[in-house]
Amino acid sequence: MSKPGVDGFSEVVQVLREWQHDGAPVPLHPGDLGWNWRFGAEATVAAVRAWSRDGQVLAAGMMDSPELIRLAIAPEAQHDEELAHQLVADLTRPERGVLPQGDVDVEARCGALFRELLLDAGWVAGEPWTPLQRDLAQPVEDCGLRVEVTGPEQAHARAAVQRAAFERSTFTEERWHTMASGSLYADARCLVAYDDQDTAVAAVTVWSAGPGRPGLLEPMGVHPDHRGHGYGTAITVAAAAALRELGSSSATVCTPSANAGAVATYASAGFQQLPAVPDLHRSA
Repeated sequence: MSKPGVDGFSEVVQVLREWQHDGAPVPLHPGDLGWNWRFGAEATVAAVRAWSRDGQVLAAGMMDSPELIRLAIAPEAQHDEELAHQLVADLTRPERGVLPQGDVDVEARCGALFRELLLDAGWVAGEPWTPLQRDLAQPVEDCGLRVEVTGPEQAHARAAVQRAAFERSTFTEERWHTMASGSLYADARCLVAYDDQDTAVAAVTVWSAGPGRPGLLEPMGVHPDHRGHGYGTAITVAAAAALRELGSSSATVCTPSANAGAVATYASAGFQQLPAVPDLHRSA
């Protein structure tokens, strides 16, 4: 396991792009790193972990918090026993410097062998997450709302909807500018939807992994004062259209399975529900 640092960050981003495939469970996506960039370049680079062999990155992770790592494993290494055992050793031993002692979680929606080994080591199924995906081979219908791409002058509206939609959000206009200044934002768009009173009612950020690969919605939210009017469905349709314009083969999103409203919203926007995958949890 290594911390790639500034020099290795671009390589990790590139392999994450290459590992995105239609129909597969949603692994760590370049857009996850892009969204994390709102905390700054230094913090995002410091959050990345990589597992390599013979100069080739086989697995990559991002510390979403000190107690949670989100993983992706190369498609060709899904059944690699040596890699799976190395991942388990690094994630279960605090002295390896990945996860601390106590309650911790691993998000790994791929790597069946790795998941099996963690369960054998005493970990248990944690919170289930539902991936959803919409194919973008055909043109996307009009969403029925005025939707604008966020630029510097609209950053305040994008940030305001985010903070209202997510109770614990710390997103600000300043953090939007930090995120938008990052290299990963070149393949992203922030969208804000407005009602007929010109009130910002919903927002989303979409991230491309490159032409012909699945793009990601992260995050999407509706202002709580304007829920129940179909605005979540509308902004999700607009997000799919934006990803198609960026060349994505499909639009993907993952939401807690317990959030039935979110699952229903994505389904109503033409997304197909894939089997839920639980995080893996270790109690203190």
